Formats: sequence, C-alpha cells, structure tokens
Amino acid sequence: MNGNGNGSGAATPDPGPDPDPDPDPEQLTGAAIRALGAAPGIVFRGHRAHEGRRPLPRPAPHLRHSPGEDTTALRGVADGLALRLTRTDAALHARMRPEQAVERLLFDALEQFRAESLAPATRPGTARNLRERHALWARGFHQAGLTEGARGLLLYTALEMCRSRLTGQPVLAATEDLIEATRGALGPALGHALAGLRRHRHDQAAYAPHALAVAEAVAALLEEAAGEGEEDGSADEESPFSLLLEDDPAADADGTGQGGTAGSTGQGPGHAQDAYRVFTTAHDQERAAGGLLRAELAREYRGVLDTRIRREGLATPRLARRLHALLATPAPDGWDGGHEEGRLDARQLARLVVSPTERNLYRAERAGLRTDAAVTFLVDCSGSMKRHREHLAARLDVWARALEHAGAACEILGFTTASWNGGRARRDWLRAGRPPHPGRVAERLHLVFKDGDTSYRRARPGIAALLKADLYREGIGGEAVEWAAARLRARAEARRVLLVLSDGGLAQGPSFLDAHLKEVAARTELELYGLPVEGDLTPYFAPLPRDFPFAPFDR
Repeated sequence: MNGNGNGSGAATPDPGPDPDPDPDPEQLTGAAIRALGAAPGIVFRGHRAHEGRRPLPRPAPHLRHSPGEDTTALRGVADGLALRLTRTDAALHARMRPEQAVERLLFDALEQFRAESLAPATRPGTARNLRERHALWARGFHQAGLTEGARGLLLYTALEMCRSRLTGQPVLAATEDLIEATRGALGPALGHALAGLRRHRHDQAAYAPHALAVAEAVAALLEEAAGEGEEDGSADEESPFSLLLEDDPAADADGTGQGGTAGSTGQGPGHAQDAYRVFTTAHDQERAAGGLLRAELAREYRGVLDTRIRREGLATPRLARRLHALLATPAPDGWDGGHEEGRLDARQLARLVVSPTERNLYRAERAGLRTDAAVTFLVDCSGSMKRHREHLAARLDVWARALEHAGAACEILGFTTASWNGGRARRDWLRAGRPPHPGRVAERLHLVFKDGDTSYRRARPGIAALLKADLYREGIGGEAVEWAAARLRARAEARRVLLVLSDGGLAQGPSFLDAHLKEVAARTELELYGLPVEGDLTPYFAPLPRDFPFAPFDR
C-alpha cells in the first residue's frame, strides 16, 4: 500500500495552495482604469475613483457606481473613466465649464459622451460596455418614475438625444416611444448645436461652444417648465434631477468628496457664532417615507431588504435578549404569599386559628423586569449616505424588530431636503433680491420611516423606503436633531435614547450649520449618541456606550 493510504498504488497529487478568493470588483475596476487610462496613481474604493486620497469628480450620472454591482456592471465604469482621463483636457474643460449648476452638469455629461464616442474601433468590447452601462442608468431613471414629470422627461430626452447623436447608437428601446414627442420638440431648439457636437467631437476646443449652447438651451427649457409647473400647482418637487444631481461634480472639484450642502448660497452668516437663521419655512415638509413609494416599488424594496437580512444572518432573538437586559428596570410584579416575614396576609389568618404555630402568614412584593424605554434612530439621508443605504436599512430593520421583542418603543426618522440646491426656498430668496445673510436656504424634508406607536409588522414597507435612492440629497443636522428630540420628549417612557446615524457629513458647508448642530447637541437633555456608519461623529455626539448591542457599521 502506498503511503497515502488510499490503496490505489498512485501518489495523490499535491493540490497546492488554496485558490485565491473571488477578486474584489472594485480592485478590478481600479486596475482596469490604471491600465486603460495610463494613470498609475488611480485606485477605486468606496464606489468611486481616487487619485491618492483625493476622490475624483464623477463626470456623468451613468458612471456612478452603486453598492452590490458585480464586475460585469463595473466594466462600463472603468472604460468610461479611462476614456475621460485619456480623451479630455481637464484644464480646458475646467476653463469652459459654466457656473450655473444645471448647465454645468449637462456640460460635464456632454464631455463624457464625447470621450466615449472616441472609443477605439479596435476595442469593440469597450463600446459594448459603455452602451450597457448607459442603458443601465437610463432604465433606472425611467423605472424610478423620474420621466413621469415634464422636467424629468425633458432632461432624460436631451441626454438620450445627445448621446445617440455622438455615438451613433440608438436610444434606449424601452423609452423610445415615450420620448418621441419631446424629441421632436427639442429638435428645432438644439438642431444646430447637436450637429456641431457630432462634427467637432474630435476637437475638444471646437466642441465645447456647442456643448455650452446645448446646456444653456436645455437649462432654459427646464426653468421654463418649472415655472409653468408652479403656476398650475403641479410642480414635481420629487426632483427629476436626482440621478443627475446626486453628486455635483463641482462640489467634488476640491477633493472633499462631499456633495452640495443645504443652504450653501455663499451668503450665510459670516461667523460660526452668529445666530442660526432660516430664510423661509414655507416649503418645509414632514412626510411618512412609506407614502413616497408606489405599491409595486415598495414590494420590490421589501424583497431586496429581506434578502439582504437573510444573507447577513442578523440574529433578532439574541439581540432582543441583550436589549431587554440593557433597557429593562426592576418594577413591581404582584405579590407572593407564604413567607415567614413581610406584610401580614389577611387571607391566611384562618390558618393561624387552626394551627397557632403557623408562621407562613406573610406576603412579599414580587419584583420583575419591565422595559420602559423608547429608542429613536435619526438617519442622515444626505447624498454621501446613499451608498450605505442597503446595509443601513438591513441593520435598522433588525434593530427595530429586536427592540419591539424587548418591549421598547422604536422610531426610525430621517432628514434630507426636498430638492437639490435650495429648490423653491432658494427661488424665493432670488425673487426677494438676494438679501444678505439669509441663513438656511433650502426645503427641509423630515422623514418618518417608522413611528414609535406603529408595530414592526405594519412598519415594514416604511423601513424599506430607506432604499429609495432619490431621498438622499442634502442634510441639515441641527434642525433634525431638534425635531427628533422633541418627538422623543413627548413620549411617556421613562428612558429615552436618541441615536444619530451618519458618515460624518452632518454639517458640511457653511460654518453656521456646524455651529448650530453642536449647539443643539449640547443642550439636548436626552441620552444622545452618535452611531457612525463611517467617519467620526465625536465632534458632535458622545460615542455609543460599550454595553449597547448595536454593532458598528464595519463593511
């Protein structure tokens, strides 16, 4: 018999080292960008490209990477970013960019389309990857309902027209009939500029004026459509720009990686210690998040969330026991008779007559554990948090269910803005003549994903609304903490805990937002803690005590 013990007479081949695990899609994407873009310093992490520690601007909406995408979906991202690095003169582009936000973002997208149209004919796979990547974004824009309003349809049609003209590829077949009428109306307005885009796509300097003309014309039509919507009361404030404006490249140009900031008009108070002020509250809203979802979309999100929870193996019973031990306090729970000391039990006096030596005639109060607590999770729904939303929603769903099992009340709240770049509040400020030092100039939106009196079972669709990507815009942290604390103080529970979940971008932008958040946190007389999804919240909140069983958001 051979020494291997298998009796075959042949040696068992050495299997060698264990095969490597599946490579990280982001690492593969970074390697592709470095190779194709001749950029050895580029890495891809946190769902975006970085040069060293500096995040690079995202040049177009269809190149934004969402969590959970596989290597195949990321091929178009790598190819698009590589072409941007090799085909675009960044300094020339920066000089030509317009100042207005919508025009600037359209101009950026048109330059990306130009770069993609120059994909080498010797690399047919690149053109296929780019086509599929854009189609993925286009379907997402449409399926999210953003083509249902006049402005969203106009924006979508303009982008589809321009890309089709530059690349020679057809528009998305699923929406071809939908955009036909708008496409016909845009033709005369953009005809000359569109022809210039195609004619000069090999010359960036000659191309840029035509791209500017398209951006200005489309922006003017969008502004006109917005005005008409306001007059008839049908303005769609669930912004049709959400998939375009979610990460303004202009805001990333300084390398901070942060999106636009609520109230950032450049006219805020000059010093952090100045009194916090709000230009107008006329457009502020508080909404039940579940009501923002169509029934079909709510079912889809709930299915995604349930799958994620099963995959992560998050255990509710064990967490519920730990929460009960943490939050429960001793409380009277009836009386036990038959004691030799305590309070005399009148019901046992007859036994004393029968048996004068009987001593078990007393009763003692029984103590039990009762949970008399309310826990509120306040979620920062700013743009930088969007990439965490599925992971975040899964944790909050399990925590809410465990708290209910532990006997505690639970609320899940969120804060964002109703539109980008100030929305109607900013337009009111412009109409008022741009008065100086307006303070907060934005449409505040507070969201209730689950209120404290709704059971977990009934709150499931509302919690799933955390997956709705276009809720994640800009954050106003100080006002949100005030609002959540006021709701919590109104409850009857003896112990009240407020946990703020954020990636550290709570008060980016004008210093008065940061100062207000710190001031609100300092005077909030509740148990107030920060639970970082990433980053550091200790400048604003106390860290979560070690005995709280809420696991950190390590990825």
